[in-house]
Amino acid sequence: MNLPVPAYGRRSLADLGPSVLAALGVSGQPNVLDLPALPRACVLLVDGLGWELLRAHAADAPYLSSLAGRDLTAGFPATTATSLGSLGTGRPPGTHGLLGYQVAIPGEGRLLNCLRWADGVDPLIWQPSPTVYERATAAGVTTAHVSARAYVDSGLTRAVYRGARYVPADALGPLVAAAEHAVRQGERSYVTVYHSELDSTGHLYGSRSPAWRHHLAFVDLLVRRLAEAMPPDAALYVTADHGMTDPGSRVDVDAEPDLRAGVALLGGEPRARHVYAEDGAAADVHAAWRERFAGQAWVMTRDEAIEAGLFGPVSDTMAGRVGDIVAVPYADVAIVATEAEPVESSLVGMHGSLVPAEQLVPLLTYRSAQ
Repeated sequence: MNLPVPAYGRRSLADLGPSVLAALGVSGQPNVLDLPALPRACVLLVDGLGWELLRAHAADAPYLSSLAGRDLTAGFPATTATSLGSLGTGRPPGTHGLLGYQVAIPGEGRLLNCLRWADGVDPLIWQPSPTVYERATAAGVTTAHVSARAYVDSGLTRAVYRGARYVPADALGPLVAAAEHAVRQGERSYVTVYHSELDSTGHLYGSRSPAWRHHLAFVDLLVRRLAEAMPPDAALYVTADHGMTDPGSRVDVDAEPDLRAGVALLGGEPRARHVYAEDGAAADVHAAWRERFAGQAWVMTRDEAIEAGLFGPVSDTMAGRVGDIVAVPYADVAIVATEAEPVESSLVGMHGSLVPAEQLVPLLTYRSAQ
């Protein structure tokens, strides 16, 4: 199966932030998505709202489905921490360095969980790129990020949202009210809003479940209320960080000694694995994984993954975070580790891969003045 590469610089989630800033009149920002010039913009990111899922459930989301839209590529891996880094910095993963759910901290023999973070890892050093909020603020644009109170001071927040005023909101009503207030501030404004529960519903019950479809209907109402709250000179954009699939089969690395042989650290997640080999074992690990997942996954060396452009440009300082082997299922299978990752291995809905169901996300537009 041919290896698809995210459309960085043309049609990716990393291109959304700079395009919005360009539309707000911030100089030096490329508007590759050709967004219309307006003084105010609100971006709602719905965690787990894949483009293919939305199209398959149009009847459950009639308002969302009525908006003008197109698809973007999330970037690799198609996972929350990586995509929030891309949206927050306007840079592809290889530049901002949030290269997966769990990645190795070079030289320390341990993994960094990029959602939960870890002691001793400075978010400002781990993610060194200026954020879109910092660039907007420097140009006189008022910025804010609206999300749950639990994330106010997390490592991920400091890595990708620095420069924005963080506005905590723990329910849908306060979320809309906070966004409405924030987008009206200043002469120009850029506001992002994050909603997480569709993703958690999919993880627990599956993206094909009644629970997921019912929650999508609540997201549809959220978007309608946000649109109605926008001032006349604003645009509302709705996007996501990844799609989701419910793998029908699973390969348990912890139950297959050949897959654990020579592996120092197992990173990533079941649909996008970073495999870190013991010294001198990378070639053997690559061969074993390539043989085991023939016809089921793309299995690449670090150099092959970087040269293919999966992460966009990767600097030497970021390359060590990529697994010695990168394994990305394209078949209906998840690569789990039931002993090392009991929670992640038990999830019904998963994401991370390059296949359209996980990789494609919507970019929907509502303009108050239309």
